Amino acid sequence: MAGSVQVGVLALQGAFREHIYSLEALGVRAAAIRLPEQLAECDGLIIPGGESTAISKLMVTYGFYEPIVERHAQGMAVWGTCAGAILIAKRIVEGLGDQRALDLMDIEIRRNAYGRQVDSFEADLDVAHIGEPYRGVFIRAPWIESVGAGVEVLARHEGRICSVREGRLMATTFHPELTGDPRIHRYFTETVVGS
Repeated sequence: MAGSVQVGVLALQGAFREHIYSLEALGVRAAAIRLPEQLAECDGLIIPGGESTAISKLMVTYGFYEPIVERHAQGMAVWGTCAGAILIAKRIVEGLGDQRALDLMDIEIRRNAYGRQVDSFEADLDVAHIGEPYRGVFIRAPWIESVGAGVEVLARHEGRICSVREGRLMATTFHPELTGDPRIHRYFTETVVGS
């Protein structure tokens, strides 16, 4: 399964290299996606953490919005981590200013909910479907305030939702690419992409 799918990582800004390394360690074909036409080859796409407004501006500049929505409608799985989780949400508390989100996942998310960079932290999480506790890295992290009826909550931190799945969409408000633990990347490639 691992070698038979290709997962792209949106490589405009943020922690995209770390996601590529994590995928390659699992034997998954990974590609840095810098142009919309590259999406045609992707079975899944990861939108990484970074600065959500900066990523949004670059997505406009390079023309990514409609192609990502279209490819998802055709079956491409999408996983947003931290800033990427904000960008795939249908509802954003305090919004992105004059920027926009992809309006894909039936969640409401709050930007920078845990505070500033100095408020970053790590915590052990019980994440559904992956077994033993997972060490989550939260950096200027959002949290998910509410989810629609079709959204499965995968993990919480101190009662706040921090990971969800809705069909071929997944969001984590923490950074699995920074842990060296491959289990969430494996879950995405084998279960979300493979569904």
